[in-house]
Amino acid sequence: MLAWRPPVRYAPPMFTGLVQTLGTVRSVRAAGTGRTLWVEAELGELVLGESISHDGVCLTVEAVEHRAFQVTAGEETLKRTTLSEYAPGCRVHLERALLPTDRLGGHLVTGHVDGIVHVVRADRRTGFTEIEVEVPEPLAIFFVEKGSVTLDGVSLTVNRAEGSRLEVGIIPHTASFTKFGTVAVGQRMNVEVDLIARYVRQMLAPWLGSPEAADARLRTVLQANGFLKESK
Repeated sequence: MLAWRPPVRYAPPMFTGLVQTLGTVRSVRAAGTGRTLWVEAELGELVLGESISHDGVCLTVEAVEHRAFQVTAGEETLKRTTLSEYAPGCRVHLERALLPTDRLGGHLVTGHVDGIVHVVRADRRTGFTEIEVEVPEPLAIFFVEKGSVTLDGVSLTVNRAEGSRLEVGIIPHTASFTKFGTVAVGQRMNVEVDLIARYVRQMLAPWLGSPEAADARLRTVLQANGFLKESK
C-alpha cells in the first residue's frame, strides 16, 4: 500500500531586505536583448537555479565558479531597474532567497522592482545618514510613515512620507555594510513597495477615485445584495 504524500507546491523566492554581502560585477556582455553578468562574491556554496537578489532584483544563478556566479537580466528587467547601468567593477547588494527556517529580520521582499527613485538629499551626521528620495508619482500611494520600503534590495523604515518624497535613516552598521555609506544626490536606486500594501491597493482599486464615484459603487453593491432599496 502506497503511503500518502502531500502535493509539492513551488512558491516564488522571497527575501528579507537584509543584505548578506557586497558583490563586485566582474563582466557584462550582451545576451540577445538582455545582459549576462558574472558577479564575484562570498556567498557560500551556491546551487544552480537558485535565486539571488541583486540591488533588489531577483535573478537566477546559471553557472557557478569559485567565489563567482553568472546571471542574466532580460530586456524588461533592464528597462525597469538600474541593472542596465552595471559595468565591471560595480558593487552590488546581494541576498540569497529566504529559507522557511530563517529569521524574518527585515520585511517580505519579492525581488520584483516597481521602479527607480532618485536621491534628492543625503545628510551625513555623526553615526547617522538621512536620505530623501523622489519616487515615481504612481508609487507614492504605497508609502506611509513607519512603513517599509526596499531601496537597492535593503529593507528600510520610512521616517517620513510626503507627496512623492520619502525619507529614510541609515544607521552606522548599514552604512558600513552597504553602498549607502557613499550615497550621493542624483544617485538612482531600485525601489520595491511593501508586498502587503501592493495587494491592499489592488483589492481597494474599485473603490478608489473621487468620493462621488466611490459612493456610487458602494450604493450599487448594497442594492445588489438587498441592503438598500432602490429609490423611486
